[in-house]
Amino acid sequence: MFILSNFIMALAKLISFALSAYIWIVIGRAVISWVNADPYNPIVRFLVQATEPLLVRIRRVLPVMGGIDLSPMILILGIVFLQSFLVPTLQQIAMSLR
Repeated sequence: MFILSNFIMALAKLISFALSAYIWIVIGRAVISWVNADPYNPIVRFLVQATEPLLVRIRRVLPVMGGIDLSPMILILGIVFLQSFLVPTLQQIAMSLR
């Protein structure tokens, strides 16, 4: 059972790292939206392509707030929730299997 326990623990760490990296990608996208960045820049294109699918879904639900886009903040809050709930849950499951 220790193999399954180690696998779940590694999976929890990988998910935590991926969620942290995605938070930084969302922050980068928000900063890019404040300046007049070149839309053909590969970094800008990556940031837009990596975040736009989730941000569009949030914008559909979120009411218009006078020109202020709160969707990145809502997305970051959702990611933090996942980090606070999913990762410790997986770690506890892994610890219980030992």
